[in-house]
Amino acid sequence: MSVKVDLDKLADALADFSFGYLITVGDDFRAHTVAVEPVLTEGVFEVGQMGSGTRRNADEHPDVTVIWPPAEPGGYMLIVDGRAVVTDDRVTVTPTKAILHRRATSESAATSPDGLHDCLPLKE
Repeated sequence: MSVKVDLDKLADALADFSFGYLITVGDDFRAHTVAVEPVLTEGVFEVGQMGSGTRRNADEHPDVTVIWPPAEPGGYMLIVDGRAVVTDDRVTVTPTKAILHRRATSESAATSPDGLHDCLPLKE
């Protein structure tokens, strides 16, 4: 089931992050990760020019993930699942799910049933 991503919340959250990692998989389903600086424009991430391995993976297996690491220890990471489109040497990603995620601590509220995570879904 797909959850509609709140693009305004996602745009606001992006202000706290500078770079991310695009994760694709190949035919052997091994992860391939590259550093990226995606720009969100009209609901789609322009990931930019990518190498041949990333383009091939995204074209053949378009379900991808972009992760932005936390700006500081204990902060939230941003995880966006999406659908990639390859055009020439460039990749775009349309978000299908977005969440701010971190491990729960004694100072943070656990939002998962098991009490391990503090997550904020960016959905409508």
